[in-house]
Amino acid sequence: MIREKSLVVYKNRPALVTDIGEKIGISVRGGESLRVRAKDVELIHPGPCTPANLEQALPQGDVSAAWELLEGSRVSLQALAELVYGAYTPSTAWAAYELFKDGLYFLGTLQEIQGRPREEVEAEIQKRTEKQRDAAEREAFLERLKARTLKFPEDRRFLHDVEALAYGKTDKSRTLKDLKLPESPQEAHRVLLNTGCWTPWVNPHPLRFGLSPVSASIPVAPPSRDEERQDLTHLKAFAIDNPWSNDPDDAISVEGPCLWVHVADPGASILPGSPVDAEARNRGSTLYLPEGASLMLAEEALSLYALGLEAVSPALSFKMVLDEAGALVETEILRSWVKVSRLTYEAADALLRGDAAKAPELRALFTIAEQNRFRRCAAGAVFMDFPEVHIMVSEGQVAIEPIAAYRSADMVRECMLLAGEGAAHWALRRRLPFPYISQETGELPHAPLEGMAGSYQLRRCMRPRTLSVKPGIHWGLGLDVYTQVTSPLRRYTDLLAHQQIRAFLRQEAPLGEEELLLRLGAGEAASLASVQAERASRSHWIAVYLSDKKGSSWEGVMLEKRGNRSLVMIPALGLETQVLVKQDREPNEPVSLVLAAVRIPEMDMVFVSE
Repeated sequence: MIREKSLVVYKNRPALVTDIGEKIGISVRGGESLRVRAKDVELIHPGPCTPANLEQALPQGDVSAAWELLEGSRVSLQALAELVYGAYTPSTAWAAYELFKDGLYFLGTLQEIQGRPREEVEAEIQKRTEKQRDAAEREAFLERLKARTLKFPEDRRFLHDVEALAYGKTDKSRTLKDLKLPESPQEAHRVLLNTGCWTPWVNPHPLRFGLSPVSASIPVAPPSRDEERQDLTHLKAFAIDNPWSNDPDDAISVEGPCLWVHVADPGASILPGSPVDAEARNRGSTLYLPEGASLMLAEEALSLYALGLEAVSPALSFKMVLDEAGALVETEILRSWVKVSRLTYEAADALLRGDAAKAPELRALFTIAEQNRFRRCAAGAVFMDFPEVHIMVSEGQVAIEPIAAYRSADMVRECMLLAGEGAAHWALRRRLPFPYISQETGELPHAPLEGMAGSYQLRRCMRPRTLSVKPGIHWGLGLDVYTQVTSPLRRYTDLLAHQQIRAFLRQEAPLGEEELLLRLGAGEAASLASVQAERASRSHWIAVYLSDKKGSSWEGVMLEKRGNRSLVMIPALGLETQVLVKQDREPNEPVSLVLAAVRIPEMDMVFVSE
């Protein structure tokens, strides 16, 4: 029974009862006085107990012998104290309580304490020994980490939590917490670089966005040979792209007043809801990184469906009839066989510059493209021009090369826009549930600047695009209705559009608007993650490229003044950066810069003006 001067336990701490009332007054070790409910304390010794008893060191006893005697038996806390320490006093009672709560040798309740089975005790001893050893090893590791004297590969196991945080797989790190460092992906990245666990050649950004670093793996079936296709192999079809492109999914032809855009046809075997379709939807798009691509579809899909890799390719061909001014009159969509020649932009431009008789089709396509650009310009389309670079990572080297401006690149772009416009009108006229892309009207500056600074002004006016099953105006392109259909090998929303087209052509039921919208949203969300990962990866590799170039000089172009800082474009890097510009500079004027610092984890490159 609890009374004054009894020894009790309160929240695992010894306490002396000072008075009994509606609540019990206690004095906890250290002198703190409290009033608590009776149910909040547990009797350890009836007393009398003094404050000095609370401060006494615990006595020593033969615990092992007592445990062996009590194995399989049940005793009270008093009996345990007498058996282990030879007496039942406040100090031995508290020692027995600590022994019981430790749980190594005994278990049960304070009224019925029993010895644990020998095999359990031995297993617990081994567990605690290993834990103590691990704790000692971890403490030694932390000391080596602080001194930057880690031992690899044995110390790598202690950094797994840091790597998980750097990859965005978790938001916690025991190691960073022990070091009293911020638990952030950037800090984790810095620690891994500083310790030598990682080199700058590790790009953590795709995994941070939850993206797979490897290509899709579910096999894609070949097209059915029984499906009727129109033979268009008599048309000269050109797949024109950059030299590093290896997944050509569109080609262009011209025939009289008709523009043909032939598009890879993976929808021939990828049905809505199939495992291949689900994997493509989860990826959203092909992930293009400087170190390589992670394909939306399994690699064999390229040999089956990419245009121009085989002598004859299956395609979904968009036939657009144009009037004399280049405006779209009507669109027809056919399943076809095409014979495609692959060209680089450089080679196509060379043909365009040469004898007209050698490339009449290309010249006709160029005329169509010029007319379409003029038409869109008259409709209020917004045109921007920023320098672009191609970043390549191979064999421990980062290479950054400017992407030249080619007439043929503009030509292909205009033809793809015509295909998107034509497909949207085609679906709209047939009341086919379809993915449309629109953009609300932005507020343009009254008198936009010329050059890059002007393009930057226009870009700031751009509204986000909207994907929907409802058609709408695309302000930036100057089109009344628009969609994308020319990249089904690498963009899920294009594949989704193809599936709807093919269902109509086969006279089968297409996806309804609600289901189409759900798939459209899922694919677009995944594609957005790819875009973010691509941008972050490009910044990472630019930082790696510059990491050994501190003090190097760079030429920039002023885009915009921002108080005492300015936004500057460095064309050779395709990089926009904020700089404290010493001299007064106007937009579009050159700025001479020096690289002052590079922080790879933050993808931060610091330039100062000369």
